[in-house]
Amino acid sequence: MALPACAHGPEEETAMYGLIGKFTAVEGERDRLMTILLEGIAGMPGCLSYIVARDPADDTAIWITEVWDSKASHAASLTLPSVQKAIQLGRPLIAGMDSIAETQPVGGHGLAG
Repeated sequence: MALPACAHGPEEETAMYGLIGKFTAVEGERDRLMTILLEGIAGMPGCLSYIVARDPADDTAIWITEVWDSKASHAASLTLPSVQKAIQLGRPLIAGMDSIAETQPVGGHGLAG
């Protein structure tokens, strides 16, 4: 998925990078899409956290929360064979992307900050 380019100062280039996205799956395909997403995340250098969650209020919605050591690591992950395969298999199961937010994580449980 492509995100808009942002201007960054020197301190932001080395900051952690985060994404929070809400995907809507094709009716009846949410569990299959979540499985594909989870299988595609193995061995992503720089990925500090990648959480796939069901939306309990919507049978078609999936929330994905990612934390990376840098924006560059996230961009590089999109070229990995496992990620490319997940994109190829998952794309037909995605009915929409309702919201995507870029964040700059500063720390938290499970993250060095």
